[in-house]
Amino acid sequence: MSFKKLFYSKKFLFINLILVGIIIGFSMTTLIFSLSNQSVLNNRGYNTDTAVSSRNISSIENLDTLQNSFREVARRVLPAVVQVDVVEFRETAAEPESERFPFLPWNFGPSEPGDPDEDLFEFRNEGLGSGVIVKRKGNTVFVLTNNHVIGNADEVKITLYDQREFPAEIIGKDIRKDLALISFTSKDSTIPTAAFGNSDTVSVGDWVLAIGNPFGYESTVTAGIVSAIGRQGPLDNINDFIQTDAAINQGNSGGALVNIRGEVVGINTWITTPTGGNIGIGFAIPVNNVRKAIEDFINLGEIEYGWLGVSISDVLPEIAEQMQLLDKRGAFIYHVFRESPADRAGIQPGDFVTAINGREILDANMLVRLVGDLPPSETATFTVIRFGETRYIDVVIGRRSDARTIASKNKYLWPGLSVVPLTDLLREEFDLPQKQQGVLVREVEPKTKLQIAGIKLGDVITRINQSEILTAYDFYQKINDDTEDELRFYFLREGNEYNIAVTQ
Repeated sequence: MSFKKLFYSKKFLFINLILVGIIIGFSMTTLIFSLSNQSVLNNRGYNTDTAVSSRNISSIENLDTLQNSFREVARRVLPAVVQVDVVEFRETAAEPESERFPFLPWNFGPSEPGDPDEDLFEFRNEGLGSGVIVKRKGNTVFVLTNNHVIGNADEVKITLYDQREFPAEIIGKDIRKDLALISFTSKDSTIPTAAFGNSDTVSVGDWVLAIGNPFGYESTVTAGIVSAIGRQGPLDNINDFIQTDAAINQGNSGGALVNIRGEVVGINTWITTPTGGNIGIGFAIPVNNVRKAIEDFINLGEIEYGWLGVSISDVLPEIAEQMQLLDKRGAFIYHVFRESPADRAGIQPGDFVTAINGREILDANMLVRLVGDLPPSETATFTVIRFGETRYIDVVIGRRSDARTIASKNKYLWPGLSVVPLTDLLREEFDLPQKQQGVLVREVEPKTKLQIAGIKLGDVITRINQSEILTAYDFYQKINDDTEDELRFYFLREGNEYNIAVTQ
């Protein structure tokens, strides 16, 4: 058959229709799949211009929300944060020229001592910090700041956010919490007070803003997060600090650390720095630590602390093992003041406090802080572990005296020494026989009965009365034995045995 006839045949036409149908079907399938896939991509929010635009708009809106939150916090809190300027006047003799100008060519060293009757010159020592307006009573406005900001100031001045200045009066200061309360007088009832939050709910990672006057730059706001909670501070400071990376510098002390809702959760107090400037490690006193202090300052002029009448510390691992306290959290009582609230209630040396009024005690610092915040004459329930047994002891809290008065009561401190079990390392360090038994005296409190009687650091107590002392458990059991009025301690010192007797 010729090609022309084949082309016009019905069979060839039928084949062509089939091929065209296949081509059209393939093309439609490809198009539909492409459109369907594009729709899926659109719905998932990526890979299209429209999706990218939506994402960017959403991100910008989120950033705007955060920015507006910061603005609102600053707007609400800045008027309640003030600048505190202090002046202390000191009398001093005029400095020798060689000390004032040590690099002058005619400086040949220190001059001869001056006349003791020479004239004294008044030296003006200035400083500044921050403060938070916390309360108002009539025309009196109260400002909380740090004790170290006020120091021994002779003059104090407050500068408000609107630049008005007022002379201030010192209401009270406290070195243990590093807090001070000052006040000024104003008839302006619109002066705002700060809103307090709940520092117990602060968590690591929370947004916070630090507000104060670093280096005199008034009303400065910095932002960061809570880096840690429960940090211990300088020696003799009983606060559990909030750590933050919000920039805090000199002059921020006494200012506010606030949450994202504009509530004060801390009072900025100190920084860790090798340079004198901020490196992202700042600390604030939790606001729950200052609530009672404010009222005490106003009503008493000082902070009133509760007193238990014990000497405590975190338990040493070797003591914990022998006293059945492994894996326990709390505070170990090493000494008890006779006739103190603790003694009258029946708390003993060797007791391990795990809770107060049901609140868990994590360490010795927490116990000190919580006892200090208990009102005097209030009864508190202490949960203690004594020789492996849990007990609940009700104590009527006393009022804490100043440190000097407490130190004068050391003659009533029992037992007045702390011991540790002997280990091979201690035997080697103190040149003791490898098989020597007993407990080693690791600390002796001054002016206590046993210190006056002659026991010293490094002595090894081997027996009390007729009881052999092999462990800390033995030691604390025997010194709490109230069936014997007199206890005779037998101990080794430099290879020689001695003994002394004391009444409990």
